Amino acid sequence: MPVMVAVLFVLCHGLALALLPGSASVASFCFLIAAPLLAAAACLRQARQRRVALGWRATALAMLLWAGGMAMNMVDTLRGGDATGTPQISLLLYVVYGVPLVFVLARARRERWAISLIDALLAALLGVLFFLHTRFHANAGEAGMNSVRLLFDIQNACIAAFALLRWASMDLPDRRAFFRVLAIYALAYLLVAGYINHFSEYSPFGQYADLLIDLPFLLLAVLAPRAHESMPAVERSGLRHAVQAGGPMILPLLLLVVATLVVDHARYWALAGFVAAIMGFGLRSMLLQIGLLERQAALDALSRLDGLTGVANRRQFDAVLQAEWNRACRQGSALSLLLIDIDHFKWFNDRHGHPAGDRCLQQVAAVLQATAARGGDLVARYGGEEFAVVAPATHPDSARELGERLRAAIQAIPGDVLPQMVTISVGVAGTGAPLLQSPEALLAGADVALYAAKRAGRNRVEVWEDAGRGPATAASAG
Repeated sequence: MPVMVAVLFVLCHGLALALLPGSASVASFCFLIAAPLLAAAACLRQARQRRVALGWRATALAMLLWAGGMAMNMVDTLRGGDATGTPQISLLLYVVYGVPLVFVLARARRERWAISLIDALLAALLGVLFFLHTRFHANAGEAGMNSVRLLFDIQNACIAAFALLRWASMDLPDRRAFFRVLAIYALAYLLVAGYINHFSEYSPFGQYADLLIDLPFLLLAVLAPRAHESMPAVERSGLRHAVQAGGPMILPLLLLVVATLVVDHARYWALAGFVAAIMGFGLRSMLLQIGLLERQAALDALSRLDGLTGVANRRQFDAVLQAEWNRACRQGSALSLLLIDIDHFKWFNDRHGHPAGDRCLQQVAAVLQATAARGGDLVARYGGEEFAVVAPATHPDSARELGERLRAAIQAIPGDVLPQMVTISVGVAGTGAPLLQSPEALLAGADVALYAAKRAGRNRVEVWEDAGRGPATAASAG
């Protein structure tokens, strides 16, 4: 909404009060209902365009609830109710207005649906307890109304404080912009509601003080479309982590506080609040912990894979080679290692470009993975254009046959997949029992065999069988 439209809205509201003194309350109600509806429309429009859709929708819902409360006030006044009082349904809607705002302030980003459901249930129960406490004191005379006003002040202050904290701690531009708008609105609403509740509490609707009520909603309607402007990412890792860690405590703590307030006049509801706060926080923490463990496992698996080819990386290769060596030593079983080098890869890369070189590495890795398909075999990217295959319980002769299958499979890659035929050289090192001193010796033997294959013309398999024995050439095509 343009600023000028907001100014004209307030001027029209004032003119309606001045020119229609006999219908001032009805005219004022129309403007007081329209202002939050305009704010809700601005938020819903942002929800269609921005990444923080849930936050904008929750704010729009709060505006609709507040407009509904004012509409019920209008209906009650038209029916001849107390012009200075607030009907029960309006009181309920004014209380529930804060529930979606508290929900979005307590919620962290990218949470699983079960956690969001728990937060929604806690927020809804918080609204119920808040309403029960407000209704009880609203019927308890002046002292009770003072308690109601104080409770509304606390609610509005909490929303403003949490919004400011979220704004200060956000790093992503879209979320930071959203909480900036929400914080400014919440501060304006806190000030206006405080003035109306404490200094104009007995004035009927239709007075010039009503113009103040328009301001927070019009401010939200003006700021929402500009939420994306001039909001760069800000790095506040310490504060951000503290807020993200403490955010889940907001709803349970508020629920415990309000449950304590209603325990003398709504005992069973208070008990439900205590149980829900404890169980909700416990379930939420459990789900968060499960999510963290799953992400940790996924990251650990990802850290063991080569980012380009998807096969195991050097770190995983070293770990598996050492583990299989230890197993072979314990069991006295065979172990073989194959080192594989793509022939003339540098020339291929220079001629066809790095994207084609990357596709070549990916295709070779996929074929190696599909060919060395035994459950215990590991295909890894050893470095650059070199790959390795760890073959447990495999004698040198069997490893040589595996190397031949790998070489033939690579040479058979169709011409429409890569710009030219690709071949590999394979060096095999194996031992019938792990008589070598370390897996590094096996690795060195495979390296010797690989260079023997290159010197012999490439596109072939060479075998280094054991310590003190030289390379033996296996039959190879090309």
